[in-house]
Amino acid sequence: MSTLRFLGICGSLRRQSRNSGLLRAAMSMASADVRFSRADISQVPFYNADVAAVATPPSVAAVFGQMAEADALVLACPEYNYSLAPALKNILDWASREPGNPLLAGKPVAILGAGGGMGSARSQYHLRQVCVYLDMHPLNKPEVFSNAFSPSFNEDGDLVDEHIAGLVKELMTALEAWTRRLKA
Repeated sequence: MSTLRFLGICGSLRRQSRNSGLLRAAMSMASADVRFSRADISQVPFYNADVAAVATPPSVAAVFGQMAEADALVLACPEYNYSLAPALKNILDWASREPGNPLLAGKPVAILGAGGGMGSARSQYHLRQVCVYLDMHPLNKPEVFSNAFSPSFNEDGDLVDEHIAGLVKELMTALEAWTRRLKA
């Protein structure tokens, strides 16, 4: 069985964010047949066609290299004002501008997130719409929503809730199967 490469991208830039905690949990729960890395989008500038026309910024080029190598993406999607976080949308905007959309088109995607109230249900819905336009293939189930202000996380932002951890594990198992199915 060949090794798969997953790339995690967190829409929250704060180290102790609950979404970073979900992504760390996902990384720890991937099978031994998955190499899981994480992109650093903290230095990625806002997309600007004038900048892109001159040269791809090094922080963007680094993420592009990771995206090109990844068989699937795991997107930790916070909810900011009923929608997805600008940092996450921004890196997808940068990647989508590559001629022919080779970094995103056809890529399997798992989405999970933490936010207030309903978790990140609204932001994940918006992210799914973006994925459809970018020709990405998000998993439908299981859905992983968590309230970021609940005791599901400790003070470091790490996931401590067994029920949500179980859903994250199911998500990683489903993404591995989905990726292998799409690659076949």
